[in-house]
Formats: sequence, structure tokens, C-alpha cells
Amino acid sequence: MKPTIFFTFCVMLCQSSFALGTKDSTLIATTSSIISNTIPLPEEVNQPLLWIKNRQLSNGLVESAEGSNFVSLYDNALAALVYTIHDDRESTEKILDYFSHRLDTEFIEFGGGYYQFRRGDGSQTRRKWIGDNAWLLIAINHYSERFSSSKYETMALALENWLRTQQAEDGGLWGGIQANGKRIHKITEGIITAFNAVPGYDDFHKGILLYLKENRWDQKESLLLAWPENPKYQYAMDLHSLGSLIYPTLSDQLLTKADRYGTRQISSINGQKIRGYCFDEDKDVIWLEGTAQMALAFNQSGMEEEGKQLIREIKKTLIYSKTNDSVAGVPYSVNQGTNYGESKLWEHADQAAAISSSAWYVFALKNFNPFKQAGNKNVPAADKFWLR
Repeated sequence: MKPTIFFTFCVMLCQSSFALGTKDSTLIATTSSIISNTIPLPEEVNQPLLWIKNRQLSNGLVESAEGSNFVSLYDNALAALVYTIHDDRESTEKILDYFSHRLDTEFIEFGGGYYQFRRGDGSQTRRKWIGDNAWLLIAINHYSERFSSSKYETMALALENWLRTQQAEDGGLWGGIQANGKRIHKITEGIITAFNAVPGYDDFHKGILLYLKENRWDQKESLLLAWPENPKYQYAMDLHSLGSLIYPTLSDQLLTKADRYGTRQISSINGQKIRGYCFDEDKDVIWLEGTAQMALAFNQSGMEEEGKQLIREIKKTLIYSKTNDSVAGVPYSVNQGTNYGESKLWEHADQAAAISSSAWYVFALKNFNPFKQAGNKNVPAADKFWLR
């Protein structure tokens, strides 16, 4: 999740909500009741998996950090994927049911798209972001395949159709709708996520590739551009990791070129020196969600030793739950600093375990690529501009 988006909402909704606090004991699940129909998991996977499970509220939503009363559509999609790959159908359906029950009153009534952020009780802001809606579609697609179910077919089709309506004449996708009704500018991360989420390969996908070629591709560097209008921040680390996971043949050097964001920082939690990746080239903070994405990308690309090294670094950052000391999650960042661009990370981003980082850590441990299911789109060679 792009931190600049998350930060804006946190300031508005939850300036102090990321402080670690107590939690209703009814929300703390025991190990024996976490996952149905699965064999015991190694301790390394069990801790973040159970921590994610313990974030699920009684209404089915998953809070983004322990005791935060903050809910992100993206984090819920990631949690649904974590539950799905561990065959926890009940927990997955609690999340998907929540949004399915609001298909008419939230999605359709207000012009399509689910809102990006809400509180634990479900009250939401009015911002709609294509990236998070694309992630929800990815989660539904995995659920449908894993459990051979068409239960959420209507919601999936609604999400797909709305994503398609965001396409501009140049093939790019608008980022969604701000709370004030204005369009969000075209953001590369969201565009490539939607490319993967929408099934198949047709003019929608072809248009996206044409847009990327003409507007977001650095031919000399063989890299996708995040912010071409701003040379200082024209590159973003997640376009290396996500780019590799969505387009495996994008560039042979895509992952090694991410060294430009590599840094070492001291953990605010335990004082250990951690190696990982920043959001951008100012290298003032380690972004653990992105570092976990890189670990997975290395694993998927056959660079297992590099992936294992990052996993060992991430493991050093685990924060044990205040309410259940047998489970632990990964914080959003190792230390305080700036997010993508120059605005500062929100308070406690480095001190509270986060769903996004913890989920991607699980994906890396399991070597699970959430984009792989829809990755084989039979893209014509002529449309793969990066191969030219």
C-alpha cells in the first residue's frame, strides 16, 4: 500500500490509533481454533499467521494494527489471501461477506468501488482507490479457485467492471476517486495491480501495456517509472518487486537494480541493525512490507539465498502481541523516517505490527505469489514492450 495514501487518512482519522493497546479477549483466538483442515505449521509461519488471525473483529473486518480501530481495504484483501492459502475458509468468508453485503449500499449506490479506509465499526471515508479494489478482486479470485466456489461471483464482476471504467483514452487507469469527488491521478502501482486482477487479456490489458510503454517506461534503465515528473522520486522500490511478480520477464536486472534503495537502519523496537529496502532513493527508513515483497520476488525468481537473507532480517523485527505473547507480527517500518516522497511516516509505524508487512512476510515464507494465479494471460510477444 502506498504510504502517502495511508498517511493522509491516519492524520485525519487516527492520529493516536496505532498505539499498542489492549484488546477484547473474545477476539484472541487459540491456536487450536485458528485454521481448519490444516496440519500444524512451523513456528516461523505460525506466529505471524496467528497474529493476523487475532486482528479479525467480530464484524469480519481485520484491523490494520493491534488495537488501532483502523481498517484498510488493502489489508483486508491481504488477510483474506493469508486465510485462503491456509484453507481457513471461515475467516476468509467473514471478510468477503462483509463487503458482499455492502455491494448495493456502498459499491453500487455510490458509483462503484469500495471505500479505501474505515474504522473498526465500518464507518468509512469516501476515498476510492483502484489498487485496493484490485486487491479485493485478487482475493476473491483466489478464494473462488481454492474452494471451487462461485459465492462471490457477482461482487467479482462488479469490481472488474468498475476497474475497467477507470481506463482513460491513453490506456492508463485513473487512480480512483477522492473523497471530494475529484479523480485520483494515474499511479503505476495501482495500474499494474489492476492489470493482473482483471481476468484474461483483452483491449483493457493491451491499453495498459501501451500506456506503460509510452508514459511509465525508462528504456535506458529498463525500469517502470512511478513519478516521472519528479526526477528525485521517479523510481519506487515496489515497482521492482511487484513488477517482477506481475511481469516475470520484465527485466533480468529488475531485482538487483533495487539495490539503489538498500539501506541498514536501527530497529526502534530492539536496537538491532536491520538490512532492507526503503520506499525510494533517500534511503532514510526500511519499509518492511516492501522488503518482504522483495524477499518473495527473489524466491520466485530463483534467487533463493537473497530471499532467505531478507527473511532472516525481517524475522529480527517481529513484535509480540500485547494480549497474546505466542503470536507476533511485523511492523510497517524498522525506524521512523519519510515515506515515498518527503512526508513523514505516521507515529508508531515502526512500533506496531502491521497487517501489510505481516501478510507479505507470510507470503515470502510460503513462497506464495498472489499474482501468479492470473499471471498467465497469454500476452502476445508484440505487446511485451520490455522485450524490445
